[in-house]
Amino acid sequence: MTSTIDPAFTVGQVNPLLFGTFVEHLGRCVYTGIYEPTHPTADADGFRGDVAGLVQELGATIVRYPGGNFVSNYRWEDGVGPRANRPRVLDLAWKSIETNQVGTDDFLAWCNRIGIQPMLAVNLGNRGLSEAVDYLEYVNGAAGTRYADQRVGNGYAEPWNVRLWCLGNEMDGPWQIGHKTPLEYARLAQEVARAYKTFDPELQLVACGSSNTTMPTFGEWERVVLEHCFDDVELISAHAYYEPVDGDEVSFLSSSTHMDRFIRGVVATADHVAAKRHSGKRINVSFDEWNVWFAARHGEREEERSAASEAPELIQDVYNALDAVVVGSLLITLLRNTDRVGVACQAQLVNAIAPILTVAGGAAWRQTIFHPFALTAKYARGTVLMLAGDQGQVDTPAYGPVEQVWAVATHDPEAGELTVFAVNRSLTDAASWQLRLGAFGDVRLTEHLVLAEDDRYAVNSSDMPDRVVPHPGTSGITDCALDVTMPPASWHCIRLACH
Repeated sequence: MTSTIDPAFTVGQVNPLLFGTFVEHLGRCVYTGIYEPTHPTADADGFRGDVAGLVQELGATIVRYPGGNFVSNYRWEDGVGPRANRPRVLDLAWKSIETNQVGTDDFLAWCNRIGIQPMLAVNLGNRGLSEAVDYLEYVNGAAGTRYADQRVGNGYAEPWNVRLWCLGNEMDGPWQIGHKTPLEYARLAQEVARAYKTFDPELQLVACGSSNTTMPTFGEWERVVLEHCFDDVELISAHAYYEPVDGDEVSFLSSSTHMDRFIRGVVATADHVAAKRHSGKRINVSFDEWNVWFAARHGEREEERSAASEAPELIQDVYNALDAVVVGSLLITLLRNTDRVGVACQAQLVNAIAPILTVAGGAAWRQTIFHPFALTAKYARGTVLMLAGDQGQVDTPAYGPVEQVWAVATHDPEAGELTVFAVNRSLTDAASWQLRLGAFGDVRLTEHLVLAEDDRYAVNSSDMPDRVVPHPGTSGITDCALDVTMPPASWHCIRLACH
């Protein structure tokens, strides 16, 4: 297998917002996840210092909050003001007791402390235009009006200046509180978007797209929503979670094929609406929920729960080495679509389908999926480059024949850095892959890290937090070509110096 990269084969600049994450009031993501006042590492506001350190190491650039399904039954007013006065309420989305000890101001202050951009979702499920505008005024309004003054009275004198807002969540889903038809949602989202742009024309707004590609309204939902909201939003959302279906790990390892087709499908619909309007504007994708999630297991466990409880242990999936390779391939897909994906958020950050796990009162550690995310966020810089040539082929039950080597490169000419991210999507066959680099002149191998295990079901735990970590790979440069040996089911980060 031989491929070529050239600095002229560009997709676009690396979009830093591809490396986003997601915090929802779900299970232990917030309570005993990012927030635990009695933890030995807790800061003055009750947030865990060990988790904050791992979040910074992860390299996440933006975080979506507070949901997710949670937001469609959420009263933002319950989570502001003195903690002692905040009500305990029933969260219908996850059938849990919400204590409201963490709310908007607490979360946004945490974002400021750790240096991550917030992306807020507004409740368009059981609330509407008036409440959405009140929330915007509370968060971004200058002192001198009712809700902005309420924020000032709560101890936050300056507006938070949140720039990215999601207009609801998964409103096409029958499971969603306030589920709507495409037209019902489109009209409400249009009203809210116009009010938000009246408040601040520079806000970036995300309309709800389809919850997943299996929804019966997929495609039609996007068309109807964008025909109403086109002038007032910048992005439309896409959500996707992956797991082996009926034990089909061959297709699972090629989940990036589905994500790539999903992005292209949403983009095609958005561009169709633009064409009908004779508009040069381009609506991009906010892929603000994606990850490996063993959803079938979650459904089985949910049936065992008889009563709502506080911070229940929900969807605490433990990820193995194979899952990490899949996550690495999904990150490659996002980079390959950097020109049309405006935001992407891995769901979620801590404990619930997350790269970080914690013990209440105890340790925090990196799951296997932490590593490809952190390394991609750290080293993907400059311009995204496509590869051309022979990447081999794997036959999959779900997607048909796909490229065996799924790869992308980023080039930072000012720093003299070229980074290749690649996955061998075969479960059984190693790949001997050559990458021609002649267009880059003198190239030197700086580092090659590989994530692959003989036992692809190996996991990290509190007792063995570093059981699965990246280790040196096998590669070398001869005659302006990089030769890489890729074990089956492996993810690679290859750093090169070019001058």
